Amino acid sequence: MSWYEELADRVRGTRTFGTPPPPSRWAWVTDGLLALALAITTIVGDLNRSYVDVHPNPGDTPFPVPVPPPIQVPSPPLLPEIPEFPRPSAVEHLLPPVEAWELLAAALTALPLVLRRRFPLTVYWVVMGATVLLHQGHVAADATTVTFASGLVAAYSAAMYSPHRTAVVVSLVAGGVLYAVFPLVPDVDEGFVPLLVLLPITLASHGVHLWRQRERALRAGREAELRRAVEAERSRIARELHDVVTHNVSMMTIQAGAARTVLDTSPDLAREAMLAVEAAGRTAMSELRHVMGLLTMAADGPDPAADVDLAPQPGLDRLAELTDRVRASGVPVEVTVEGEPVALSAGVDLAAYRVVQEALTNVVKHAPGARVSVTVAYEPRRLRVEVCDTGAPGPGTSRDRPERGAAFPGGGHGLLGLQERLAVYGGTLRTGRGPGGGYEVRATIPWEAP
Repeated sequence: MSWYEELADRVRGTRTFGTPPPPSRWAWVTDGLLALALAITTIVGDLNRSYVDVHPNPGDTPFPVPVPPPIQVPSPPLLPEIPEFPRPSAVEHLLPPVEAWELLAAALTALPLVLRRRFPLTVYWVVMGATVLLHQGHVAADATTVTFASGLVAAYSAAMYSPHRTAVVVSLVAGGVLYAVFPLVPDVDEGFVPLLVLLPITLASHGVHLWRQRERALRAGREAELRRAVEAERSRIARELHDVVTHNVSMMTIQAGAARTVLDTSPDLAREAMLAVEAAGRTAMSELRHVMGLLTMAADGPDPAADVDLAPQPGLDRLAELTDRVRASGVPVEVTVEGEPVALSAGVDLAAYRVVQEALTNVVKHAPGARVSVTVAYEPRRLRVEVCDTGAPGPGTSRDRPERGAAFPGGGHGLLGLQERLAVYGGTLRTGRGPGGGYEVRATIPWEAP
């Protein structure tokens, strides 16, 4: 996908910006304490193997309710008979001793909730599976109540945090079927009815709050991503304009100056210099149209290449054309190609071309009269480009100014732009004085076949 299509997707909001940010440290601590509390409560509740069932037994002998002594009054009326109520009976049940696998299943019904924000759907199914496995044995009523609460928390987490919406709906429906088939729902007293009504309302309101928070976070991330994309494209376009304008204008300036010098004495040489100026101007206009065409390109509009003659970006295949223009300006250039040329990706090919172009432009500007050697070496898994010159003859030239130092101080925007361009592809750039007093530019770029 090209940069303008990616930028348009980001502006329209149709591009995915990745998963939500990871849970905070406080969220991890809260989930850990919740999971630990539910796990301990489930195990303790399951270890209580005895419970008492209180219910009315019609076969028991009824007992009378005590009646206060009658009041002695004249002609007392007959008192109605006091109804007799059945005596409640209590039956104690004792479950078999708990087994090791039951304790493990009881722990697994709650401990996975530690990861409920990170892997919500997986945690939901682990909790449901452990709950079903636990109820295959003899489970105390207290343990069933706690496992039901753990299942509610797991279902809520899956609905809120999982990005797989279809899988969540299917999982929740399947979980409801499991609750209907297996005895996973505890007996609810009247005192728990308000809790069962308020709990879903609380979870739903909290879910809406979290959803709004995630929406704001995604919107902020989308805006930040858009700003970064705009800044990156602005930097890239600035580098392209610098490479195009600096090199070609430098060539045109030198050739125009040479033509003015020899115009009276050698009209033929002046004519050749002006032809070189014209060729450099055409090249500059072609590359400028390419850059400006990218700037005005619409993602959903027609192909701008149909209206504008957009030339492809230059590469090492146009190295001879570049060096010929420099030779025409009076700078001797020798080109050496080492190794077997390979097909490079468009970005690496353009970066290597820009290295040679910027180095030759600096020689023309700062070291007139120097001899230049260009070496392009196709080494295993990397491309090495070196541009070395002999230095300008005579002291006090502009080449002695510090802005071409290795640290790029002052106004060395061209070399700094090259360093940033190469860093995109994992390459390096080294510049500095050569052993013979000249200047060297060495670039290394890892390459891969497109």
